[in-house]
Amino acid sequence: MARSPRIIAGIVAVALVVGAAAAFAMVWRPAIAAIEPPSPASFDPAVVKRGRELAALGNCNNCHTRRDGQDFAGGLPVPTPFGVVFSSNITPDPQTGIGRWSEAAFGRAMSTGVNREGQHLYPTFPYDHFTNVTDEDDRALYAFLMTRPPVHAVAPRNELVFPLDQRPIIAGWKLLFLRRETFQPDPAKSAEWNRGAYLVDGLAHCGACHTPRNALGAERVRAQFAGGEADNWRAYALNDRAHAPVPWNAESLYAYLRHGWHPDHGTARGPMAEVVSNLSTVPDSDVRAIAIYMADVSGAPKPERNRVAVLAQAESAPAQGDPTGGAIYAAACAACHESGRPLPYGGVNLALSTAVTSPDARNLANIILAGVPAVAGERSPIMPGFAASMTDAQVASLLNYLRARFSKEPPWADVEKTIADARRTQTALLQTSAGPRDAPADPSQRDQP
Repeated sequence: MARSPRIIAGIVAVALVVGAAAAFAMVWRPAIAAIEPPSPASFDPAVVKRGRELAALGNCNNCHTRRDGQDFAGGLPVPTPFGVVFSSNITPDPQTGIGRWSEAAFGRAMSTGVNREGQHLYPTFPYDHFTNVTDEDDRALYAFLMTRPPVHAVAPRNELVFPLDQRPIIAGWKLLFLRRETFQPDPAKSAEWNRGAYLVDGLAHCGACHTPRNALGAERVRAQFAGGEADNWRAYALNDRAHAPVPWNAESLYAYLRHGWHPDHGTARGPMAEVVSNLSTVPDSDVRAIAIYMADVSGAPKPERNRVAVLAQAESAPAQGDPTGGAIYAAACAACHESGRPLPYGGVNLALSTAVTSPDARNLANIILAGVPAVAGERSPIMPGFAASMTDAQVASLLNYLRARFSKEPPWADVEKTIADARRTQTALLQTSAGPRDAPADPSQRDQP
């Protein structure tokens, strides 16, 4: 009997050793040897050109470039519920960028979220989508990035709460949420549909913004495209729960993604404006494929929800809502939004605006406060911002009036808090159709690497 405690202790010790070994195996990843930075001339120009298109589809420039920084040099703060993560430098600088990364190291980062040194990357870098990217496309992206000008720039230290500031913790997150399977085409669907699915679920990572997240920051798989958040903007639902007064179809999605506006839906704003700016530089076939896939995700629109019916209903509805908001609308908004001037240079009829019918008021508050700044050197939509000329109480009255006048939805809650949040965030940095940083200004040069 005296030997029993020793046996039990031995079993416990063995279990602890095995558990520690398993944990180590789960967390540890080997470093990949550094290389001498390859010469830009060593890459096939055709592959570099394809890589540039893929980088635009992935919106890489907007996450990896600080507002006042150099292209792809990182340092952009990405707020999360757990603190701030700063994007990394992905220029070929050998000290602070990826200049000493091999193609294999780059591919591992894309597919498993582990950097060259063997450290786990935070999932603000959406490798949970990039697992779907083919090796061929990874190679093209690598070629493009390694031919960019190197920039020596050290990203600020992440500002995360303990213990999430310890990278080994991310291995546990991956064990729970990182799906290792790659994209598999659906043989029952068209080639265009499958191309769109590959791009949306992979490099374009649309669900990263348009899907709600759970308490640990992972996308809720069963609520794919049910709406999410990005930079204090509401990323609207894209599935059958979409709140657009006139439902999207393949043609309207294509026009919106290609040109940044559609007469039934208005102009792109906030982070989405940056996305469509990049999409303006990629092959037309890829944009159309995305539209075809997403239209199928949204489902067939109901015939009674069409532009004519929505506008007729709005015109026949009795005037209602906050009278102070109505007076502000008449003085500051109606001249453009009721002018009948076509988009993108006229204001959208607000009965067609998803911002008015959305579950919360944040997008409409953002656009009222920040407006739509003109883009230097090109014709573009423009709207003045009213942050300096309206008080929070006036903005609240206007929001409440617009909700009551142009939608059948119930009043928004916590409008005052929404406005205060909008004033605090970077709505003043709102972009509309600014040219993407990695695209040539002259469209005739887009065939060049």
